[in-house]
Amino acid sequence: MLKVAITGPESTGKSKIAEELALHFGTHWVPEFARAYLKDREPEYTPKILDEIALGQMAEEEKKAKSTDKILFCDTDTTVLKIWCEHAFGSCTPTIQHLFETVHYDFYLLMDIDLPWEPDPLREHPHLRTYFIEKYAETLEKAGKNYALISGEGIIRMQRAIEVLNLRLLLKP
Repeated sequence: MLKVAITGPESTGKSKIAEELALHFGTHWVPEFARAYLKDREPEYTPKILDEIALGQMAEEEKKAKSTDKILFCDTDTTVLKIWCEHAFGSCTPTIQHLFETVHYDFYLLMDIDLPWEPDPLREHPHLRTYFIEKYAETLEKAGKNYALISGEGIIRMQRAIEVLNLRLLLKP
């Protein structure tokens, strides 16, 4: 089984493309655990809460991985939590850092900031999109992660993701 992380800043279409790619390739996807976890909570969080989210995301990925032998698309990954934690608290928790270094994804799709910002109670930084996309690229490159930046709106974004996956992972629907 291959695991593909859909990563990137807020409001870049991660959830939508993860679901669409799973449908296109006839497989499964893992929704962003943080959305469900934070649904009935205040949008404030602590490093302990981010650790719980990270561990919850990993548990959901492990659960979904048991139901597919093809490819698993993960809406959000440890990169998101690492960058979120570093930005909010100045450093990454040992739990999240360990997961970032040890949880394996075969490929990362980094969603570009070229989509319009969509307000959401869990989103906080519309004014920092350029900073965050640069931080994501820097973090993935520094860690030696295999990734591609996916840009474009609507069907173009989806087509680019499919093309990259077919080229880099030799996938066919």
